[in-house]
Formats: sequence, C-alpha cells, structure tokens
Amino acid sequence: MKEKEDPTMGVESAADWDERHHNGSPSTHYHVPSVRVIVSILLLFINYFLAQYDKFVLSYFQADVIRTLSLSSSEYGILSGYATGIVYALLAIPVAFIADERLARVWVLSIAAVWWSLCVIFQGLSRNFWQILLARIGMGIGQAPVEAISVSLISDLVGPQWIFLGESCLYIGVYVGEAISGQIATAFSKTNTPWNTALKAIGIVGVIVAVLIRVLLREPARRSSIIRSSTENLIDQHPERLQARFARAKFHFLSTLGYILRLRSFWLLTVCGGIRQLSGNVFGYYMPGYLTAIYPSETELLSRYGIIVGTVGSVAVLCGGLISAYLAPKTIITPIYITAIGGMISSVFVILMVLSLQIAGGDEAKGVKVLYGVMTVAYATAELWLGAWASLLALLLPPRMKTFGLAIYMSVIVLIYSTGPQIIGLALRKVEPASPRYFERTKIILAVIIPVGYWLAGIGLLLCIGKVRRDVAGDIVPSGGMSTARKRGFGSFACLLGALVVALFVTSLVYR
Repeated sequence: MKEKEDPTMGVESAADWDERHHNGSPSTHYHVPSVRVIVSILLLFINYFLAQYDKFVLSYFQADVIRTLSLSSSEYGILSGYATGIVYALLAIPVAFIADERLARVWVLSIAAVWWSLCVIFQGLSRNFWQILLARIGMGIGQAPVEAISVSLISDLVGPQWIFLGESCLYIGVYVGEAISGQIATAFSKTNTPWNTALKAIGIVGVIVAVLIRVLLREPARRSSIIRSSTENLIDQHPERLQARFARAKFHFLSTLGYILRLRSFWLLTVCGGIRQLSGNVFGYYMPGYLTAIYPSETELLSRYGIIVGTVGSVAVLCGGLISAYLAPKTIITPIYITAIGGMISSVFVILMVLSLQIAGGDEAKGVKVLYGVMTVAYATAELWLGAWASLLALLLPPRMKTFGLAIYMSVIVLIYSTGPQIIGLALRKVEPASPRYFERTKIILAVIIPVGYWLAGIGLLLCIGKVRRDVAGDIVPSGGMSTARKRGFGSFACLLGALVVALFVTSLVYR
C-alpha cells in the first residue's frame, strides 16, 4: 500500500529554521529589546497608516472630490488607479535597492515620509484635475518604498515565529484608516467641512512622524532566510574581489534578481496577490460611494461602515497573524490557506452586500441590517491575510536584499491591481456621476469583479502550495538552469503587463 504523504513534508517550520541557524552568525540569531520592537512597530504602523490615508479620502468623499474639482468618471479612475500606480512601480524598486545596498532603510523611509507628506498637503490645495494629478504623482514617489521597507524592518526586528504577528500589526493601519475615514466623512458631512481639510491635516502629521522615525528607529541586523539553501550566502556576503561600490551594487542587483527569477513559487504568488489586491482595490474605492447612494436616508452609514471595517478588519488581520504564528512550528504555508479560502468564502458575502437592498425588498431600514451583518462576515474572512502573507514573502527572500525583493513584488501587484479603477473609470466614462444608471452599473461591476478576483486568486494560490514547499526545501531552479520556456514566460508576462498599463493609461487620458 502506498504510504500517505505528510501534508507538511518539505516545508520547514519556524522552529526548524531557528534551530538550523542557532549556531549561525550574530546577524542571523540575536535578540532585540521588547521596548525597541514595540516603539519601532508603532512608528512604522502610524507611518503606513498615514501613507494609506489619501486613498480613503478619495473613496469616502468620491462625490465631493468629483464635484469640487469638476472631474469626469475617467479622471477619477486615473486618480485612483495609475496616477500613483505607475510612479510607485517605477520608483519602488530602485529606492528599495538603494535602501538595501547602502544599509539605510531608516534614512530612506524618513526622507520618503517627508516627501509624500508634503505632496498630500499639495493635494489638499489642488483646484483642478491636473494639479491634484501632479500632487498624487509626487506622492507616489514618496510612498513607493514605504510598505517594502516597513515589512523588511519588522522581519528583522522580531524572531521567525513572531514575524507573522509583527507584520499583522503593521497592516492594522489599513483598517484603522478606513475606520477613521468613516468617522471623518460623517463629521465633515454634518459640518459642511471640505474634504481637502483632511488631506492638509494628515500631511502635517506625516512630517512630524517622519522626524520621529529618523530619531527613534535604528537599523536592525539582518536575520536569515527560511529557505534551506546556501544561495543566500552568495547574496548576503561581499566577495573580496568586489571592492568597488558599483561592482558590489551590480553583483547584489543581478544576484537578487536571478534568485527571485529562480524561485518556483514567487511569480505565481505575485500574480495571485495582484489579483487579490485588485478586488480589494475596487472594493475600497467604489463600495462606500455605492452604498451611500443606495441608502440615502441612512446618515450614519459611512460612520458605521468605517467602524465595521476598522474593528473587524483589525481583529481579522491580527487573527491571521496569530494563527500563522501558532502553526509556524509545524508549517509556514498557513498564509496561503487563509488567503485563498478566506477570499472564496468572503466573495459570497460581498455579493450579498451589493444586493442587500434588494434582499430587503427595497426597505432601507431592513437593508442596512442585512448589509452590516454580511459585511462583518465578508471582512472577517477576507482580511485574515495581509500580515501573514507579507511575512511569508519576506521569509522566502534573501535577507541582505529582501527590501529590494519585496519592492519587485509590490511594484508588480500595484500595476495589476491599479487596472481595476482604470477599467471601471473607462466603463463609466459616458455615464453621468451620481445618476441612477451610474450606480446600477457600479452594482454590476462590484458584484462581478470582486468575487471573480477572490476566486481566481484562491485557485491560483492552492495550486501554488507544491511550488512553495519545493522553494522552502531549497529546491529552486539551479543557477544557469532556467529553461527557454521559463524565460519566455517571464518575458511575455512583462510585455503583456506593460502593454496593458500603457494602453489603459493612454486610453484614460484620451477619453477622460
């Protein structure tokens, strides 16, 4: 009889990793004081939250932004799509590379925070489409390295098992931003305060936080990779022959890029992550405005929406981190399961959210009760993933250049998920904003794009589990052993994604 395969076979646990490197160098096995860890993660969390805040303003104040700046639907799609996405993708990689190469992650993060904060203030001062577009492009320059550097720093501040919880604490910033935005949107609506006041305030606070980051954060030593391979040493160590700074930088760049290309799972994880984020991006930008339109008499809707998102999302992402940390001594692939299965389950409740008013027979009082209930379940299942997912990626990448690797991943998924608002903006370009037809089309778009994205990403991730196991076991593609088909696949994907980005961006500008 054939012996049943152990589902965790070939997957190194956090405990195995810690034991494997117990007698390693000080840079791979060390302790950071708890107070320093807490203060560092708190500052990174605040900075990340502030860096996300502008998109919440565009989402919650969509109608006000369109009216104040006299925007079309296509122009709004540009602002919420590729206006920052292209700049982010182009600059995140070189900035992250510099941060790794010069061992200056904290310095780079501080400068970036000052820059994007000033650009957020300029958004608040904008009076037309081109002014806010340029301000958002400038903001994209500053925000480009924030997530990659933050994830990289936390992965070196905490031990291997607790990285899942540490990264989850960072991603609470996404949900706190939603919650605060909901409360601000409600308060501003009642007091007739303009939406751009929030942007000015957040920019000023961002400058203060940037100064605190530079003063209080210290560059931590790099921890080791979880992959059972000596390949990481080729990247982490400086060859004696490479004394020139440029030669070292070129070596690190090519070695890291080659390593990532040879990982069997990285690129499928990247595509699936991009599709998953596309659904979330569409949800974040269009769902609040749609719900406000179909429930016009519910003046507290945005406030309660924000509370649900902030509370349930924060609890969910922490639970995802805790579950992954708890199971880490046995396996590190838990983030794949909670991302895939959680999204599939959530898709059903997203559809119920969109159709909540019809389910209640057109009764708004009953409809919002249905809405809040299914929305709670939708967020509880969909939002387990972010922190645990980022941890898995950080553990797969070479420690010396992990910020660079994370930036490559994040740049690609930004280009993927930014297509969502871009396509929707084009689909709605001939429809009058705030008209019944506009929101009828939005309903169809939300009920289709979000669930389909969740399912496509989920299926892809489940198919990827075997590849992750091989990577963690050190069975990556040998150096110089990439097949012609694999090289062509990477080239075709890059060309296709680039062509799609250019086509959508140019089309949006032409038909804006």
